[in-house]
Amino acid sequence: MIGTAGHLPSAMRVGESKGVSSPLTVTRLHGTTMKATIIVDNTALYDGPLHAEHGFAVFIEAEGRKFLFDTGYSDLVVRNAERLGIDLLDLDAIVLSHGHNDHTGGLYHLLRLFIEASMEGTVHRLPRLVGHPLCLQRRPKPPLADIGPLLDEAAVRRILPVEFSVGPLFLTPNLVFLGEIGRRFLFESVDPGARQIIMPGGRAEPDRLLDDTSLAYRSSEGIVVVTGCAHAGICNTVEHARRCCGEERVVDVIGGLHLREDGEKLQGTCAYLQGLSLPALHACHCTSLLAKVALARDVPLAETGVGLRLAYGDRQGGPDEPPAP
Repeated sequence: MIGTAGHLPSAMRVGESKGVSSPLTVTRLHGTTMKATIIVDNTALYDGPLHAEHGFAVFIEAEGRKFLFDTGYSDLVVRNAERLGIDLLDLDAIVLSHGHNDHTGGLYHLLRLFIEASMEGTVHRLPRLVGHPLCLQRRPKPPLADIGPLLDEAAVRRILPVEFSVGPLFLTPNLVFLGEIGRRFLFESVDPGARQIIMPGGRAEPDRLLDDTSLAYRSSEGIVVVTGCAHAGICNTVEHARRCCGEERVVDVIGGLHLREDGEKLQGTCAYLQGLSLPALHACHCTSLLAKVALARDVPLAETGVGLRLAYGDRQGGPDEPPAP
Protein backbone atom coordinates (compact mmCIF):
# COMPACT_ATOMS: atom_id res chain seq x y z
CA MET A 1 0.00 0.00 0.00
CA ILE A 2 1.19 3.48 -0.88
CA GLY A 3 -0.27 6.40 1.05
CA THR A 4 0.35 10.09 0.51
CA ALA A 5 -1.28 13.33 1.56
CA GLY A 6 -1.41 15.48 -1.53
CA HIS A 7 1.81 14.73 -3.41
CA LEU A 8 4.33 14.59 -0.55
CA PRO A 9 5.37 11.05 0.44
CA SER A 10 7.81 10.24 3.24
CA ALA A 11 9.80 7.06 3.82
CA MET A 12 7.97 5.82 6.95
CA ARG A 13 6.39 2.40 6.58
CA VAL A 14 2.76 1.98 7.60
CA GLY A 15 2.15 -0.59 10.29
CA GLU A 16 5.56 -0.70 11.98
CA SER A 17 3.83 -0.04 15.30
CA LYS A 18 0.31 0.46 16.50
CA GLY A 19 -0.99 3.97 17.09
CA VAL A 20 -1.74 6.91 14.84
CA SER A 21 0.57 7.23 11.86
CA SER A 22 1.25 10.26 9.73
CA PRO A 23 -0.68 10.58 6.47
CA LEU A 24 2.66 11.21 4.76
CA THR A 25 3.51 7.51 4.60
CA VAL A 26 4.56 5.11 1.91
CA THR A 27 4.98 1.38 1.48
CA ARG A 28 6.53 0.72 -1.90
CA LEU A 29 5.14 -1.91 -4.25
CA HIS A 30 6.11 -2.94 -7.75
CA GLY A 31 3.71 -3.08 -10.69
CA THR A 32 0.44 -1.34 -11.34
CA THR A 33 -1.89 -0.03 -8.66
CA MET A 34 -5.44 0.62 -7.56
CA LYS A 35 -5.63 4.24 -6.40
CA ALA A 36 -8.04 5.93 -3.98
CA THR A 37 -8.25 9.67 -3.30
CA ILE A 38 -10.50 11.08 -0.59
CA ILE A 39 -12.44 14.05 -2.00
CA VAL A 40 -14.93 14.69 0.82
CA ASP A 41 -14.57 13.96 4.54
CA ASN A 42 -15.17 15.60 7.90
CA THR A 43 -11.46 16.48 8.01
CA ALA A 44 -9.15 18.05 5.42
CA LEU A 45 -5.43 17.34 5.56
CA TYR A 46 -3.17 20.29 6.17
CA ASP A 47 -1.02 20.60 3.06
CA GLY A 48 -3.45 22.07 0.50
CA PRO A 49 -6.39 24.48 -0.06
CA LEU A 50 -9.03 21.78 0.47
CA HIS A 51 -12.27 21.98 2.44
CA ALA A 52 -14.14 19.57 4.72
CA GLU A 53 -17.79 18.89 5.54
CA HIS A 54 -19.83 16.22 7.27
CA GLY A 55 -19.91 13.80 4.35
CA PHE A 56 -17.83 11.32 2.41
CA ALA A 57 -16.67 10.76 -1.17
CA VAL A 58 -13.67 8.91 -2.60
CA PHE A 59 -12.35 8.69 -6.16
CA ILE A 60 -11.14 5.22 -7.17
CA GLU A 61 -9.10 4.18 -10.20
CA ALA A 62 -8.89 0.45 -10.80
CA GLU A 63 -8.01 -1.66 -13.82
CA GLY A 64 -8.54 1.14 -16.31
CA ARG A 65 -11.88 2.27 -14.82
CA LYS A 66 -12.78 5.35 -12.78
CA PHE A 67 -15.37 5.45 -9.99
CA LEU A 68 -16.77 7.96 -7.53
CA PHE A 69 -17.86 6.24 -4.33
CA ASP A 70 -20.42 8.48 -2.59
CA THR A 71 -20.89 12.17 -3.29
CA GLY A 72 -20.69 14.05 0.03
CA TYR A 73 -23.34 16.47 1.28
CA SER A 74 -22.99 19.50 -1.01
CA ASP A 75 -21.16 20.78 -4.09
CA LEU A 76 -17.88 20.31 -2.20
CA VAL A 77 -17.27 17.11 -4.15
CA VAL A 78 -17.06 19.17 -7.35
CA ARG A 79 -14.92 21.93 -5.84
CA ASN A 80 -12.42 19.63 -4.10
CA ALA A 81 -12.16 17.38 -7.15
CA GLU A 82 -11.14 20.37 -9.26
CA ARG A 83 -8.44 21.32 -6.75
CA LEU A 84 -7.19 17.73 -6.69
CA GLY A 85 -7.04 17.55 -10.48
CA ILE A 86 -9.76 14.88 -10.70
CA ASP A 87 -12.01 15.02 -13.77
CA LEU A 88 -15.56 14.13 -12.69
CA LEU A 89 -16.69 14.33 -16.32
CA ASP A 90 -14.67 11.16 -16.98
CA LEU A 91 -16.25 8.54 -14.71
CA ASP A 92 -17.40 5.00 -15.44
CA ALA A 93 -19.78 4.88 -12.48
CA ILE A 94 -21.00 6.71 -9.39
CA VAL A 95 -21.51 4.19 -6.57
CA LEU A 96 -23.62 4.91 -3.48
CA SER A 97 -22.90 3.27 -0.13
CA HIS A 98 -26.39 4.07 1.21
CA GLY A 99 -29.10 6.69 1.01
CA HIS A 100 -28.25 9.26 3.71
CA ASN A 101 -27.88 12.86 2.56
CA ASP A 102 -24.24 13.20 3.64
CA HIS A 103 -23.39 10.57 1.01
CA THR A 104 -25.94 11.45 -1.69
CA GLY A 105 -26.28 15.25 -1.41
CA GLY A 106 -23.57 15.93 -3.98
CA LEU A 107 -25.42 13.91 -6.61
CA TYR A 108 -27.59 16.92 -7.48
CA HIS A 109 -24.49 19.00 -8.18
CA LEU A 110 -22.92 16.23 -10.26
CA LEU A 111 -26.04 16.01 -12.43
CA ARG A 112 -25.84 19.77 -12.93
CA LEU A 113 -22.21 19.34 -13.95
CA PHE A 114 -23.17 16.75 -16.57
CA ILE A 115 -26.09 18.83 -17.88
CA GLU A 116 -23.95 21.97 -18.20
CA ALA A 117 -21.19 20.00 -19.94
CA SER A 118 -23.74 18.82 -22.48
CA MET A 119 -25.12 22.34 -22.99
CA GLU A 120 -21.63 23.78 -23.46
CA GLY A 121 -20.35 21.02 -25.70
CA THR A 122 -17.70 19.94 -23.20
CA VAL A 123 -16.35 16.43 -23.73
CA HIS A 124 -17.78 14.19 -21.04
CA ARG A 125 -19.16 10.76 -20.24
CA LEU A 126 -22.41 9.94 -18.44
CA PRO A 127 -21.57 7.38 -15.74
CA ARG A 128 -24.02 4.80 -14.54
CA LEU A 129 -25.28 5.06 -10.96
CA VAL A 130 -24.80 1.87 -8.95
CA GLY A 131 -26.47 1.18 -5.62
CA HIS A 132 -28.85 -0.94 -3.59
CA PRO A 133 -32.53 -0.73 -4.68
CA LEU A 134 -33.41 1.21 -1.51
CA CYS A 135 -30.64 3.83 -1.71
CA LEU A 136 -32.81 6.58 -3.28
CA GLN A 137 -35.87 6.14 -1.05
CA ARG A 138 -37.19 8.88 1.29
CA ARG A 139 -36.02 8.60 4.88
CA PRO A 140 -37.99 10.52 7.54
CA LYS A 141 -36.43 10.85 10.96
CA PRO A 142 -38.93 12.81 13.09
CA PRO A 143 -38.80 15.70 13.70
CA LEU A 144 -36.72 15.86 10.47
CA ALA A 145 -38.83 15.42 7.35
CA ASP A 146 -36.15 13.55 5.42
CA ILE A 147 -32.48 12.63 5.86
CA GLY A 148 -32.37 10.78 2.54
CA PRO A 149 -31.31 11.88 -0.94
CA LEU A 150 -32.48 15.14 -2.52
CA LEU A 151 -33.26 13.32 -5.76
CA ASP A 152 -35.50 10.30 -6.20
CA GLU A 153 -34.93 7.46 -8.64
CA ALA A 154 -37.04 9.01 -11.41
CA ALA A 155 -35.08 12.28 -11.28
CA VAL A 156 -31.74 10.46 -11.48
CA ARG A 157 -32.89 8.20 -14.34
CA ARG A 158 -33.73 11.26 -16.42
CA ILE A 159 -29.98 11.98 -16.59
CA LEU A 160 -28.06 8.80 -15.82
CA PRO A 161 -28.47 5.06 -16.35
CA VAL A 162 -29.15 3.36 -13.02
CA GLU A 163 -28.15 -0.14 -11.96
CA PHE A 164 -29.49 -1.47 -8.67
CA SER A 165 -28.22 -4.70 -7.15
CA VAL A 166 -29.06 -6.52 -3.94
CA GLY A 167 -26.26 -9.00 -4.53
CA PRO A 168 -22.54 -8.48 -5.19
CA LEU A 169 -21.67 -6.81 -8.49
CA PHE A 170 -18.15 -6.87 -9.93
CA LEU A 171 -17.33 -3.45 -11.42
CA THR A 172 -13.92 -4.67 -12.65
CA PRO A 173 -12.35 -8.14 -12.38
CA ASN A 174 -11.16 -7.26 -8.85
CA LEU A 175 -13.38 -4.40 -7.62
CA VAL A 176 -16.74 -5.52 -6.25
CA PHE A 177 -19.84 -3.66 -5.08
CA LEU A 178 -20.76 -5.82 -2.10
CA GLY A 179 -24.54 -5.47 -2.23
CA GLU A 180 -26.62 -6.18 0.86
CA ILE A 181 -24.43 -7.08 3.83
CA GLY A 182 -25.28 -10.11 5.97
CA ARG A 183 -25.67 -9.27 9.68
CA ARG A 184 -23.91 -11.93 11.80
CA PHE A 185 -22.28 -10.10 14.73
CA LEU A 186 -24.85 -9.34 17.45
CA PHE A 187 -22.83 -6.43 18.82
CA GLU A 188 -23.29 -4.70 15.42
CA SER A 189 -27.11 -4.92 15.49
CA VAL A 190 -28.81 -1.80 14.08
CA ASP A 191 -31.39 0.01 16.21
CA PRO A 192 -33.50 2.14 13.84
CA GLY A 193 -34.73 4.44 16.61
CA ALA A 194 -36.79 7.21 15.00
CA ARG A 195 -35.42 6.46 11.51
CA GLN A 196 -37.94 5.38 8.90
CA ILE A 197 -37.76 4.49 5.23
CA ILE A 198 -40.56 4.93 2.71
CA MET A 199 -40.62 1.67 0.76
CA PRO A 200 -41.29 1.64 -3.02
CA GLY A 201 -44.97 0.88 -2.40
CA GLY A 202 -45.31 3.95 -0.14
CA ARG A 203 -45.34 2.12 3.20
CA ALA A 204 -43.19 3.51 6.06
CA GLU A 205 -41.01 0.99 7.87
CA PRO A 206 -38.29 1.21 10.54
CA ASP A 207 -35.05 1.90 8.71
CA ARG A 208 -32.52 -0.81 9.47
CA LEU A 209 -30.33 0.50 6.64
CA LEU A 210 -30.47 -2.66 4.55
CA ASP A 211 -29.05 -0.63 1.66
CA ASP A 212 -25.78 0.01 3.49
CA THR A 213 -22.92 -1.47 1.48
CA SER A 214 -19.26 -1.01 0.59
CA LEU A 215 -16.67 -1.69 -2.08
CA ALA A 216 -13.93 -4.30 -1.86
CA TYR A 217 -10.81 -4.51 -4.02
CA ARG A 218 -8.71 -7.68 -4.36
CA SER A 219 -5.16 -6.32 -4.29
CA SER A 220 -1.94 -8.31 -4.42
CA GLU A 221 -1.65 -7.90 -0.63
CA GLY A 222 -5.24 -8.72 0.25
CA ILE A 223 -8.63 -7.02 0.32
CA VAL A 224 -9.08 -3.26 0.54
CA VAL A 225 -12.53 -2.45 1.97
CA VAL A 226 -13.94 1.02 1.24
CA THR A 227 -16.94 1.95 3.40
CA GLY A 228 -19.30 4.90 3.53
CA CYS A 229 -20.60 4.63 7.10
CA ALA A 230 -20.56 0.85 7.68
CA HIS A 231 -24.03 1.02 9.26
CA ALA A 232 -24.20 -2.74 8.64
CA GLY A 233 -21.16 -3.04 10.92
CA ILE A 234 -17.56 -3.07 9.76
CA CYS A 235 -17.01 -6.61 11.04
CA ASN A 236 -20.06 -7.83 9.10
CA THR A 237 -18.83 -5.90 6.08
CA VAL A 238 -15.31 -7.34 6.13
CA GLU A 239 -16.63 -10.88 6.50
CA HIS A 240 -18.99 -10.31 3.57
CA ALA A 241 -16.10 -8.92 1.51
CA ARG A 242 -13.97 -11.98 2.29
CA ARG A 243 -16.71 -14.29 1.04
CA CYS A 244 -17.33 -12.25 -2.11
CA CYS A 245 -13.65 -11.98 -2.98
CA GLY A 246 -12.56 -15.49 -2.01
CA GLU A 247 -9.71 -13.93 -0.02
CA GLU A 248 -9.02 -13.97 3.73
CA ARG A 249 -6.26 -11.35 3.93
CA VAL A 250 -7.35 -7.75 4.55
CA VAL A 251 -4.81 -5.01 3.88
CA ASP A 252 -6.81 -1.85 4.67
CA VAL A 253 -10.21 -0.46 5.63
CA ILE A 254 -10.98 3.06 4.41
CA GLY A 255 -13.99 5.18 5.38
CA GLY A 256 -16.55 5.73 8.11
CA LEU A 257 -17.08 3.05 10.76
CA HIS A 258 -20.08 4.64 12.55
CA LEU A 259 -18.41 4.21 15.93
CA ARG A 260 -19.19 7.05 18.31
CA GLU A 261 -19.25 5.91 21.95
CA ASP A 262 -17.78 3.30 24.24
CA GLY A 263 -19.62 0.05 24.68
CA GLU A 264 -20.01 -3.47 23.36
CA LYS A 265 -19.97 -2.44 19.69
CA LEU A 266 -16.72 -0.49 19.94
CA GLN A 267 -15.03 -3.13 22.09
CA GLY A 268 -16.13 -5.95 19.79
CA THR A 269 -15.00 -4.03 16.71
CA CYS A 270 -11.56 -3.31 18.20
CA ALA A 271 -11.08 -6.99 19.03
CA TYR A 272 -12.18 -8.09 15.55
CA LEU A 273 -9.97 -5.59 13.72
CA GLN A 274 -6.99 -6.46 15.90
CA GLY A 275 -7.45 -10.08 14.81
CA LEU A 276 -7.11 -9.07 11.15
CA SER A 277 -3.49 -7.91 11.65
CA LEU A 278 -4.17 -4.90 9.40
CA PRO A 279 -1.16 -3.03 8.00
CA ALA A 280 -3.27 0.15 8.27
CA LEU A 281 -6.75 1.39 9.16
CA HIS A 282 -7.99 4.63 7.55
CA ALA A 283 -11.05 5.31 9.72
CA CYS A 284 -12.72 8.67 9.13
CA HIS A 285 -16.06 10.48 8.61
CA CYS A 286 -18.48 9.11 11.25
CA THR A 287 -15.74 7.64 13.48
CA SER A 288 -15.52 9.70 16.66
CA LEU A 289 -12.31 10.79 18.40
CA LEU A 290 -13.14 8.48 21.31
CA ALA A 291 -13.46 5.57 18.88
CA LYS A 292 -10.23 6.46 17.08
CA VAL A 293 -8.33 6.55 20.37
CA ALA A 294 -9.69 3.10 21.25
CA LEU A 295 -8.91 1.71 17.79
CA ALA A 296 -5.36 3.11 17.88
CA ARG A 297 -4.60 0.91 20.89
CA ASP A 298 -5.21 -2.23 18.84
CA VAL A 299 -4.58 -1.41 15.17
CA PRO A 300 -2.24 0.91 13.20
CA LEU A 301 -4.64 3.83 12.73
CA ALA A 302 -3.56 6.24 10.00
CA GLU A 303 -4.48 9.91 9.75
CA THR A 304 -7.15 10.34 7.10
CA GLY A 305 -8.94 13.24 5.41
CA VAL A 306 -9.58 15.14 2.20
CA GLY A 307 -6.52 15.01 -0.04
CA LEU A 308 -5.26 11.62 1.12
CA ARG A 309 -4.09 9.47 -1.79
CA LEU A 310 -3.62 5.72 -1.37
CA ALA A 311 -2.47 3.02 -3.77
CA TYR A 312 -2.42 -0.79 -3.71
CA GLY A 313 -0.75 -3.39 -5.91
CA ASP A 314 -2.99 -5.00 -8.53
CA ARG A 315 -3.67 -8.70 -8.61
CA GLN A 316 -3.41 -10.05 -12.14
CA GLY A 317 -6.78 -11.35 -13.29
CA GLY A 318 -9.79 -12.10 -11.13
CA PRO A 319 -13.21 -13.73 -11.15
CA ASP A 320 -15.98 -12.50 -13.42
CA GLU A 321 -18.45 -13.12 -10.62
CA PRO A 322 -18.28 -13.69 -6.86
CA PRO A 323 -17.61 -17.18 -5.59
CA ALA A 324 -20.54 -19.14 -4.21
CA PRO A 325 -21.19 -18.48 -0.51
